[in-house]
Amino acid sequence: MSRYVTPPAEPHGHQHPVRGPLRLRSAVPGRQRWEAPVLAGRPRLAGLLTAVLGKSPGVTGVRASAVTGSVLVHHDPALGAADIGAQLRAVLDDLLRQVGTQSQVPQPSAEPVRTREQAGDPAGAHQATRSGVRPRMLVAGGAAASLALGGSGLLLGPWVALGAVGAATTLLIRRAWHETSDPRKLPASPLKPAEAARPVGNAGAPPLLRLARRHRRRIGRAAGLSAAAELAELGVFTSLGALPLLLARGSSPVLTALGVTGTLPQLGVLTAVAALAKLIQAALSYRADLAWRTLGQDVEHELRSEVYPHVQRLPLRDLEGERTTRIAGVLSADIPHVGAFLAHGPGELVQLATCFLVMAPAFLLLAPRLAWAAFLPVPVITWLSLRHHSRSGRAYAAVGDRRVRLNSQVINTLEGSATVKSFCTEAEEAARVERLSDACRNDTRLNDRETARHIQTVGTCASLSLLGTGLLAARDVFRGTLSLSSFNTLLALPSPVLYRLTRIGTTLEQYQHTLAALDRVEHLRNLPTEPDEGGRPLDPGRVEGELVLDGVTFAYPGRPPVLRDTRLRFVSGRTTAIVGATGAGKTTIAKLLMRFQDPVAGRILLDGQDIRELRLQDLRRCIGFVAQDAFLFDGTIAENIAYGTPHAEHAAIVGAAGIAQASGFIEALPQGYDTVVGERGAALSGGQRQRIALARTILKDPPVVILDEATSAVDNDTEAAIQHALRNFTAGRTTVVIAHRLSTIRHADWIHVMNENGTMVEEGAHQDLLTQDGQYASLWRLQTGMPERDPEDAGRVLVTATH
Repeated sequence: MSRYVTPPAEPHGHQHPVRGPLRLRSAVPGRQRWEAPVLAGRPRLAGLLTAVLGKSPGVTGVRASAVTGSVLVHHDPALGAADIGAQLRAVLDDLLRQVGTQSQVPQPSAEPVRTREQAGDPAGAHQATRSGVRPRMLVAGGAAASLALGGSGLLLGPWVALGAVGAATTLLIRRAWHETSDPRKLPASPLKPAEAARPVGNAGAPPLLRLARRHRRRIGRAAGLSAAAELAELGVFTSLGALPLLLARGSSPVLTALGVTGTLPQLGVLTAVAALAKLIQAALSYRADLAWRTLGQDVEHELRSEVYPHVQRLPLRDLEGERTTRIAGVLSADIPHVGAFLAHGPGELVQLATCFLVMAPAFLLLAPRLAWAAFLPVPVITWLSLRHHSRSGRAYAAVGDRRVRLNSQVINTLEGSATVKSFCTEAEEAARVERLSDACRNDTRLNDRETARHIQTVGTCASLSLLGTGLLAARDVFRGTLSLSSFNTLLALPSPVLYRLTRIGTTLEQYQHTLAALDRVEHLRNLPTEPDEGGRPLDPGRVEGELVLDGVTFAYPGRPPVLRDTRLRFVSGRTTAIVGATGAGKTTIAKLLMRFQDPVAGRILLDGQDIRELRLQDLRRCIGFVAQDAFLFDGTIAENIAYGTPHAEHAAIVGAAGIAQASGFIEALPQGYDTVVGERGAALSGGQRQRIALARTILKDPPVVILDEATSAVDNDTEAAIQHALRNFTAGRTTVVIAHRLSTIRHADWIHVMNENGTMVEEGAHQDLLTQDGQYASLWRLQTGMPERDPEDAGRVLVTATH
């Protein structure tokens, strides 16, 4: 359902420059998609919004689209729709005052693709005039001046004609280059949306050059093969063009001079030469294509092999939440894009350059007065190709956005199938998907129609060009100024050039997107990693396990402190529990002990040593951590239990499962320990996943164990059995237990009680805390159903328990 955000009342006399409402299209924790019609057809405004809003408090990333008029905002999950809506509107207000007046803002439109010219935006029309009409006026004016100064003779001059065609083509490609280099027209970075507004060319070129230098010999070899294959293909066209001449004359002077006489023998020789040229061309094309593809695959493999280990060493804060999907996008989309470009793009450019290098001298030497006719279609077809890719790029971006919405709707509906069924809304959801699918189909159909029209237009231009060149060449043949053999040779040359020019727009677009992809890859490689070297070594066999939080203060980015000057001591070889309200910082303490996060102030000691001075890998090998949301990999149960202990024997795996009270349900499965659990352990229940994760830590056998709500998803009987079995396992180990259910920690040696502000308010053994009759005793009575001492105390307990 669409939701509109109404801005707060403004002081008298102030008017919002944003026309039309900002509409919230979708929202999940940490991510919102807004519809902002004011952005439609305004790439500069979208780029500025991406940069400025991305720096707002609590906002981690922004992707604003001038094509679809939408804004995707990644943010702190604590912020709601009203917070993001207010920030979005405020930033748009400021930007619109800077870039234009209210009269320049187009009215909201339901159309997904709407350029500024189509919307009647005077600023957009003026921009179109400056960027589109002016170059065409320059070209037309130059041609008119040439005719006025020297008439057609000047235009027909071979070098002048070639220069004019080259200048026009260069102007068109240069214009397209600047347009595709505009970062506001490139896909926003999935990794760092807030920085997507800066130019990517300068940032992307160095890594591309480094790749080229690293593989310069392979690139040179592949380029040589591509050029040779193109020359062989031109040889095929030339040989085939000589066959009609042989049939018309009855003999070939060249073959006769070589000693081959007679029409049939010469025909056989020409046919053999054409066949041989084709075989050579096929072999060279195969080797060239294989060389480019292998290069692309190797570069993709090298980049992924270099980047993924770096990603594994990133701090957990960079891998949690939405950032994970953005980093995965770089690994799964950007790196393959670089490899795909190297596999196809450079080869296309080499072949096009080879065609030009052969075609230009051939016309200048054999028929210089025909050069203008042969090269005239070059800027025309170049302009048509670039124009088509400019239009289709915007259109397909809109279709892509529709497909994203369609896929998101399908996934959300499938994930929420229980809710859909419980509310009997299957028909409504099916109708919603049908509407989205129909809109996607209609837009795709329009784009396909435009593409088909472009293909036929370019083909017609190429055919007319060949026809015109042939007619002019035939006229010169009849006049005696051009030989018939030269006529056949020249007639075959323009076709490969014109064909490859139709692909110049695609190649240019792929190149610019490759620069953007490499920019994101480089940014990912430059993110700081956890320290993997240095620090004092730590032998797990000598660890006593005493942990101390000494004046620790910690706050998540953009939030108030979770812990303030916290002081805790976890005695070696004993079980210490932490209980308290939700959001008190209990899980944060576990992350600090594992060094998933570092405190803002204070220090954490292990056996008297600051854990920041210890080797990180050694520290984590000494600690077994079982989280509430137990994560299982897509593999067998045995593989998940043995994860981190790959050489464990099967008997040890079974023993660990027995202690975790998991052997019963495992052995009841048809494949037992060889049962595949699926992604994230989807084939198992929450309680079963927790027991597998617990068995994994038991098998690791660390001197320190942290259990963060490790049995929250099991029933009371199973929990009691696990607690009984764990007493033998945790004996002599430093054990930290975090729990909401007090029955889980009643047997702990020491219990710390935290309030909702992250402050320790009570500590002691279970019976001592009950005797103190404080917050712990109130929680205990609430959970066990024991009567409260008085109504006032009951009210205090309810308030505390619900925080």
